Formats: sequence, C-alpha cells, structure tokens
Amino acid sequence: MSDTKFSRRDFMKVSGAGTAGFVFGAPAAAEAPASPTPPPMPERPLGKTGHNVRLFSLGGQATIEQPDTDAESEAIINKALDLGVNYIDTAAAYGRGISQRYIGRVMATRRDEVFLATKTHNRTRDGSLQLLEESLESLQTDHLDLWQLHNLSRMEQLNQVFAEDGAIHALQRARDEGIVKHLGITGHANPDVLLEFMRRFDFDTILMALNPADKYHRPFMDELLPEANRRQMGVIAMKIPARGRIFREGGLTSMEEALTWTMSQPISTVVVGCDTVEQLEENIAVAARFQPLNSFQMAAIEAKVRDYPMEAAFFKEGAAGFDQEDGASDDQQMDG
Repeated sequence: MSDTKFSRRDFMKVSGAGTAGFVFGAPAAAEAPASPTPPPMPERPLGKTGHNVRLFSLGGQATIEQPDTDAESEAIINKALDLGVNYIDTAAAYGRGISQRYIGRVMATRRDEVFLATKTHNRTRDGSLQLLEESLESLQTDHLDLWQLHNLSRMEQLNQVFAEDGAIHALQRARDEGIVKHLGITGHANPDVLLEFMRRFDFDTILMALNPADKYHRPFMDELLPEANRRQMGVIAMKIPARGRIFREGGLTSMEEALTWTMSQPISTVVVGCDTVEQLEENIAVAARFQPLNSFQMAAIEAKVRDYPMEAAFFKEGAAGFDQEDGASDDQQMDG
C-alpha cells in the first residue's frame, strides 16, 4: 500500500453543526436539555423491488467480518438499525462466514427492521443452494430479501452461471419457492461483464462500484448505471472510499465529499462497511443532511483524484493493485 494513503479518520472533517445531534454514550448532566433527535435519512426506491431504502446502508465487511469482534460488530449493527438503516448487505464469503454469523445474532431479534441481502460466490446450482442453506442458518432467518451473484468480473463466468448446472438455476428456484424475494448481481472489476449479465437475465438489483475516480478508468457511470436505471433496477453503490485509497494529501481528503458525490448519482443507496460505531454515526450524519451537488461541485471533487485514479479505483481490472484485490470483497471502509 502506498505511503501516501492516509487514514480515513485523519481526513473525516465533519462540521460541528452537522454532528451536533450525533453525540452518544455520555450521560447528560441533570440540568442539560436532551440531545436533539438526529434528522431521518432520506429514502429512495430500491428499483422495482417495492422497498424504500435509506440513503446509507451497512455493509458486512470491515469489523463485522473480523474474528473475535463479537461485541464491536453487534454494537455497529444495532446502532445502524437504531439510527434508521434499513438495508444490510453481507456475503457468504465475508470472513468465511463470520459476517453472516454476527449479523444473524442481531437478526434473531430485529429481522423485521431490515431488508437483508447476502450473496453466493459459487457458480454452480448445487454449490449455491448449499451456501444458501448455510446463509439462512447463520443469519437466523427463514428468508432473504435479496440474494446476489457475488463479484462478477470475467466473461467466462457467464457460461458458468448460465450453464445447465449453473448458479442462476439456484437463484430462480429459491425465488420460486419463496426463500428469497429478489435477485441481484454484484461486481467492481469490469462494467462490461455486468452489462452482459443484465442482458441475459432480468435481475432486480445491482451492487456496483462508484466513487469520484470512476470516470478515469473503466467507468461504471457511463453505460452501466444508465442501463440499470432504464431497467428500473435498484442500484447500490460500493467502493466509495476504496479501502481508504481515495484519500490523499493534496487530493481528496473528506469522506463527506466522497459520500456526497456518490449520493448525488442516480442510485438507491450507498453501502459501506464500518470499523467503529463512531465511523458509522459520521456516515449516517452525512446521509441525513445530504443535499445533491450540482455539476460544478461534482467536477471539483472529481478533479481532486485526477492525479491518482488508478489507486482510487484499484479494484477495477487493469488498475494499480487489482491483482492483489480479494476476489470476495465488495464493500469496506477501512482506516489504515
């Protein structure tokens, strides 16, 4: 990792006015007035699913996929729901199942508060059905709101997924039997691959990479995003901080700018995996006070990453560090 990559916490500059309602944990003095209730996050339709999703959603990576973080992970998940998050995204591959188990402990008592999404990284029918059984058990639920094909990055995966014994048949069977309500695809390496999957099957949602460096290398916003909108798919944006690599001294230095740029796109929600409750609260504060940027403001933010786009988009095919990217990774904030 480059020495010029700075901690996301170093760069998170949230104004005092914007965070006044987000102080938690410390008991108030007897004579002090109660803290104001944080404003609710905006809602947007999740495409044709019929679900209205809040602007910030919780990803099942970062702390939530790490072993021995039971208390920290459950605190993040519970706080997210307390603050209005109504979409949680995870995957069978995150932490080799750890993420689903932590989320499942909270779902055991709060399942009806959230639109719950997970993924299969297996490309076969039987392998995916086995993963689905494990996911339901770990998540402590009898159904999923969304089941997704994980990390579609190569054209040869089309033949695997749509083969006679391919994973698409597992997705259709699970939906037909009412075990899952909606079907989706995810990917961050190559927009052309995702476009081809969309042409082959009428998916309900897409989880795609989208951050201020997008236009400089293999853009997702040029063709893929408009096509997803045309098909009335729910669009979930990921890779906003690019594991912290989008932040650089002399470049983009604010998580708020990165989030607001992405939220200003025609998407349904952003999904980010958080390291701490504090990080979660800061992100939700940004979503709660969100105002769309105009074209000049958008261009100014994009210009800040113009000198290092291959690092800020390291997860795309052909970019710096792509070969080292974990093929199971979709969303993560990361501090260092």
